[in-house]
Amino acid sequence: MAAVLPAAAAQPVKQSAHWTDRIAHIALLLVALALTAFLALPLLSILMQALQDKSGDFAGLANFIEYAQTPALLTSLWNSIWVSAMVTVIAVPLAFGFAYALTRSRMPFKPLFRGITLIPLLAPSLLSAISLIYWFGNQGVFKSWMAALGWNEIYGAPGIVIAECFAVFPHALMILITALSLSDARLYEAADAMGTSASRKFFTITLPGAKYGLISAALVTFTLVITDFGIPKVIGGSFNVLATDVFKLVIGQQDFAKGAVVAILLLAPAVITFGVDSYVSRRQTAMLTARAIPYRPKRNAKYDAVMTLYCCLVAFLMLAMLGMAVFASFASFWPYNLSPSLRHYVMGLVDAEVGVGFLNSLKMAAGTAFFGTALVFTGAYLLEKTKGMAGLRSIVKMLAMLPMAVPGLVLGLGYIFFFNEPRNPLNGLYHTVALLTLCTIVHFYTTGHLTAVTALKSLDGEFEAVSASLKVPFFKTFWRVTLPICTPALVDIARYFFINAMTTISAVVFLYSPETKVASIAILNLDEAGEIGAAAAMAVLIAVASSIAMLFFMALAWWVNRRTQAWRGTDK
Repeated sequence: MAAVLPAAAAQPVKQSAHWTDRIAHIALLLVALALTAFLALPLLSILMQALQDKSGDFAGLANFIEYAQTPALLTSLWNSIWVSAMVTVIAVPLAFGFAYALTRSRMPFKPLFRGITLIPLLAPSLLSAISLIYWFGNQGVFKSWMAALGWNEIYGAPGIVIAECFAVFPHALMILITALSLSDARLYEAADAMGTSASRKFFTITLPGAKYGLISAALVTFTLVITDFGIPKVIGGSFNVLATDVFKLVIGQQDFAKGAVVAILLLAPAVITFGVDSYVSRRQTAMLTARAIPYRPKRNAKYDAVMTLYCCLVAFLMLAMLGMAVFASFASFWPYNLSPSLRHYVMGLVDAEVGVGFLNSLKMAAGTAFFGTALVFTGAYLLEKTKGMAGLRSIVKMLAMLPMAVPGLVLGLGYIFFFNEPRNPLNGLYHTVALLTLCTIVHFYTTGHLTAVTALKSLDGEFEAVSASLKVPFFKTFWRVTLPICTPALVDIARYFFINAMTTISAVVFLYSPETKVASIAILNLDEAGEIGAAAAMAVLIAVASSIAMLFFMALAWWVNRRTQAWRGTDK
């Protein structure tokens, strides 16, 4: 009997899950179902559509072979690749120079210059294309200068490259500022002690330290350009790229199978980029150790003046893009009558009924900010702060990271194939603002998720451990402790969702109806109708609305910090 007791005691006691754990598991399952229904299944629908013929029968790789045998479509593929590479080669060095000036000099007005570079984020990407038409188009300000220089056409590849450089600049800049901010001053002090020249320090310390940031910025830039739809649609002319091919095949020719093939081709570079970026991130070593000394630039009058001059030049070009769009939106009749008038705003908001689209955009952006933030933060909390369901947890983590590798155009096409199916119980969502909102949430899910995970990882797990020992349900800890501490991150996520929802085009271009048209899509329609002045006016209105939203979220962040972050302060 004595021998039996130790053997019994050695066996692990199987305990049933607590009821609060079951609630957490159910909530995690609901998040998994939402991501499956609104992300995984639409992407699967694209693959199935690419393997079917026009009658819906299985066709294998026939559509891919037919695509490879179509010279015009292969030309679009090549156009997309070399234009994206060209923009990357131009934009990343420009952004690196600007980031270097902000982080490695004592130049004045750094916050002002940093704020100016955020302008492209506040407006649809096609704002830059519209501005270029007014600057260099057939009736542009510098059309005669272009002719004198032998440059006869802004439409096509030149316009796409210039406009994309403007649109992707802030994305590359944010990555490079972060990369250049993480430097150990001891390396530069040692180099100075050995009499190392400034150029040698740049090539042996600065560039190697920022190489992973440069790689990430290049990959992000390339992906953003190859998947962008708005700029090639407005200023591309007869220069076809993959993004415009998808639109023409699906909307113009109703060739869904071939459109699905092109969508998969668009998905490929984004997936490759995501994989390379993940590999690079794993290889990256810490630039700031516990013993590191943060680098602080020294004052140098000549060097600071050069950096200021460079930033002034870039800022001037940014403001010129925005300023031309604003000026043209008020011009009565370009280029014959430039007196200020509200004609284009009235035409857009009233005559073209863009006012309804503008309200739809505000509804979609508000819904994306509220419901997207709630879904993202809840999903991240369940992954980081609850236990059990290891298999389901891995699936949710994978689905949460997947949207980063899915272009908006591809996701929108998947929504057509999946939600337009009559047998789908979710078919009732098709052509509704709710579906536009859900698509936008999924499109920008990963960035919000990573922001939430970063905030949650900064909280000690002892909060949940103490709550469990006191028999306090996890959702009470979530509401009373976690949520108040993480409110600054929640505001950041909501702001990110709102601004991107106001300016997105590619993710919703396939999904709207006449009743659910949003302002960014209405701009495309105005441009197609030849009303480029009204299109400029509506783009400016979106930029104004986004700027007001930014100010609102800044005020909200200030109020939230005062109400929930007072504990971070210290008594003096």
